[in-house]
Amino acid sequence: MGIDLGTANTLVYVKERGIVIDEPSVVAINTRNDQILAVGDEAQKMIGKTPSHIVASRPLVDGVISDFEVTEKMLKYFIDKVHQESFSLLPRPRIVIGIPLGVTEVERKAVEDACLSAGAREVYLIEEPVAAAIGARLPIQDASGNMVVDIGGGTTEIAVISLGGVVTWKSIRIAGDELDRDIIQYARDHFNLLLGERTAEQIKVKIGSALSSEEPIETTMRGRDLITGLPKEVTVNSNHIREAISRSLRQIVDSIKTTIEVTPPELVADIYEKGIMLAGGGALLKGLDVLIKQETKIPVHITDDPLTAVVRGTGIVLDDLENLKEILASSSDDSKLID
Repeated sequence: MGIDLGTANTLVYVKERGIVIDEPSVVAINTRNDQILAVGDEAQKMIGKTPSHIVASRPLVDGVISDFEVTEKMLKYFIDKVHQESFSLLPRPRIVIGIPLGVTEVERKAVEDACLSAGAREVYLIEEPVAAAIGARLPIQDASGNMVVDIGGGTTEIAVISLGGVVTWKSIRIAGDELDRDIIQYARDHFNLLLGERTAEQIKVKIGSALSSEEPIETTMRGRDLITGLPKEVTVNSNHIREAISRSLRQIVDSIKTTIEVTPPELVADIYEKGIMLAGGGALLKGLDVLIKQETKIPVHITDDPLTAVVRGTGIVLDDLENLKEILASSSDDSKLID
């Protein structure tokens, strides 16, 4: 099995069957008896709508396990769900799982232990930008530079990859979730409106844009009026949302520039020729590729189906584990970190 254990979504790839699970990384637990009530799509529907004894939470924060036990239960649920059709009593799969670039030894071990506790026979770790590059079919084992920007829910991972390894990289905790928080803050500051996280995300997906437009798209935003405490509806357009998320987008663009600045010139020449590859859910934000191209003067491409690039990469590694073993993440990391 190949797993993309994301802050927002978990995707599972199974050999010869393709992507079999694509569900939110959310678990709903009854705190009275510690029972799991729902995982994934069902649990997502419960966020912000539960009574006090039911907690719908995300066990991963910024791409890292924040609640070990819940993550383990979530992984076990997904592993069991995959094996329901194969009738094996005790599934013991080999797992290739994506991890963020900047994780510590403890965080790596937490991912390994969670997989083993959930029933894995063997666990292989792969850095998410490397998996995304493989999923995008980039020739990462060649002696040429490939630049990948993976914008997920919790982290944005920027990596320059050559000869199967990461040469320079930067990982920042500004990604899809941060853009949602920007929209919530903007609604509070400009409209005295309290929005829920899911509403903010839906608005971002519907009319979010990295560039201002002459003909902005409008939508309604519903929440609670902070002054009266009553329901309220306001109309916003794509330029309002662009203004709300512009600061976070600026930090992502600046981080891409910083990574390019410390990349060896030979690799920069390759990147200039090939372009930057965008992956992850954030790549779907309208106009983001154009904004990055304007700022870096480098062509920008969005990989096919950016949401599944990482899990497709883990699947390719799984199918050819012997030849691709050297690109898997080792327990000690000596690549160059940018402050």
